[in-house]
Amino acid sequence: MEDVSVVDYHTAGEPFRIVTSVEIPGLSVAERRTTAQSSESVDAVRRLLVNEPRGHADMYGGFVVPADDDGADFGVVFWHKDGYSTACGHGTIALATWAVDTGLVPPGEVVIDVPSGRVTARVDADGVAFRNVPSWVLRRDVQVSTSRGDVLADISYGGAFYASVPATAVGLSVTPDAYADLIAIGREIKWALDPVAVHPADPRLSGLYGTILYDDLGSWAEGPHQRNLAVFADGEADRSPCGSGTSARLTLLHDEGRLGPGQTLRHDSIVGTTFRGRVVEETSEGVITEVHGIAYRTGTATFTLDPRDGLGTGFVLR
Repeated sequence: MEDVSVVDYHTAGEPFRIVTSVEIPGLSVAERRTTAQSSESVDAVRRLLVNEPRGHADMYGGFVVPADDDGADFGVVFWHKDGYSTACGHGTIALATWAVDTGLVPPGEVVIDVPSGRVTARVDADGVAFRNVPSWVLRRDVQVSTSRGDVLADISYGGAFYASVPATAVGLSVTPDAYADLIAIGREIKWALDPVAVHPADPRLSGLYGTILYDDLGSWAEGPHQRNLAVFADGEADRSPCGSGTSARLTLLHDEGRLGPGQTLRHDSIVGTTFRGRVVEETSEGVITEVHGIAYRTGTATFTLDPRDGLGTGFVLR
């Protein structure tokens, strides 16, 4: 395997590793994601960058690929420790920041094709605000049995499917001292409800990506205030408030009448960072959400696989 150079960012504490040197065949980003899932050579790069000793069980990143057409600046295939996701809001914020930082795109609007569709980000001195693909509610009050008793989950789509459950429903709160318990129960709920999350138009987008366990903190000056931990893939925990997960929460709050016109959700993470989100438009396909956050560059690296290394592309401990 050739050496792989990366640029690392974090968005609200969640890492994002950017790779521009991997070519993935396909006529669209969605097709390239499917190719990556079945390509040993492409997936070997993902494993090299996400696995220990070069990464860790909560690593995240993406392969920058061509856009679907001339309407976008570039595309991205997102990846994590278990595979390839359909959407990633914190990654979108990091990529838009990187595109402006490197001069790939002038300051202002950055248009990115992701597996779930096309997103538009506005980059300015205050950070990045991106408008997501349409978000919508799939099902309400889905009963699921867990090791902490039966709970009701609301399933919504924000580029990926999430099950939302109040942390109090499983006897927890979204705090660092409950981290291990939150991951365990989030993992249970995700796998129990995975078959329920069926996309009506594109089976490639089906499957429950994660569980959002949240605390309702009342209101702030501009609208609702909540704190969450998104447990996605197979037990990976988002350090940020989760961008696509924020879109999924926004559509639920809008549906409940708790997020009115002109209001903004303050969405905090388990490490105390914040995204701000709002609904900007209602369409026949769902609501259009806007999520605002800030990404920072953390470093660059070139990773090597020594052919004598018995650990190969590495390992994951959870």
